[in-house]
Amino acid sequence: MLKRLRGLPRDVWLVGLISLVNDSASDLIYPLLPLYLTSVLLAGPKALGLTKASPKPPAACSGLCRGPSAIAAAAPAPGS
Repeated sequence: MLKRLRGLPRDVWLVGLISLVNDSASDLIYPLLPLYLTSVLLAGPKALGLTKASPKPPAACSGLCRGPSAIAAAAPAPGS
């Protein structure tokens, strides 16, 4: 297993490292965003609520749209 991992190309390791750093940075910034909005931008409670709720509805809608199409793609063709 370890030998197979070491055999991966340099580009794969680089993309993995970049992805790890990007995910870590977003996880570190997310708790500080309300503090920045209220202290620097002087945003009110409505703006904070909007930033907290905005990523969830598009993700939910895309999941609802993709779900039936994934089930239809996995279903066997009629008559087979």
